[in-house]
Amino acid sequence: MRRSLFELLGIRPFSRLTIRFAAVCAALTVPAAAAQAQTQTGSILPTITQPVAKVGAAKPIMGWVRFCEQNPSECTVDLSEPAIIELTAKNWQVLNRVNQQVNAAIKAKSDFDHWGIEDIWDFAEDGYGDCEDYQLLKRKRLVEAGFPHRAVRMTVVIDEDGAGHAVMMVRTNRGDFILDNKRNAVLPWHKTGYTYIKREGDEGLAWASLGGRTSPTMTANQ
Repeated sequence: MRRSLFELLGIRPFSRLTIRFAAVCAALTVPAAAAQAQTQTGSILPTITQPVAKVGAAKPIMGWVRFCEQNPSECTVDLSEPAIIELTAKNWQVLNRVNQQVNAAIKAKSDFDHWGIEDIWDFAEDGYGDCEDYQLLKRKRLVEAGFPHRAVRMTVVIDEDGAGHAVMMVRTNRGDFILDNKRNAVLPWHKTGYTYIKREGDEGLAWASLGGRTSPTMTANQ
């Protein structure tokens, strides 16, 4: 039986969609070799933009809950850490490098094809994974590079095809930026064309609702 996207995401429906989150986000993954030409690796910093606003609390994804049970240190919220980082030229280069390296290192495979389970979150240690696995590994590598956990947030969106998708949101003093397995370019949230549903919380175990904020649809030239 197919469950609706919003049943899987644990939110009230915005429309009558019936797409499976885990299966679709893997199928839409773009290989690094076919990545968009707009990859940004230079030291020129992006323009300052407004961050996406949270509108309240939200329930975590069940895959995240199970991941936290197995990896509690990955999910502990340390309130002494900054929730927003300064986006220096060095940090910008690290974001782009990690996004590209992880996109190239993992081959797309749905959880059902991989594990026989609809939704399981892990670090893709065997080199295969779907969208949330890419982002979890990016999150881990960014923390190892010195980024605070509170500033790198797992985020659930609805993509340009109306499918559930997981991305990594990095919160900075120049705005919120998105690391994505569907492109090598690190983009400000409002240039992805996604609808933002919720993200990992930075104050406790509850996630933060983003209220379905929609960014403009990207064109082929963007």
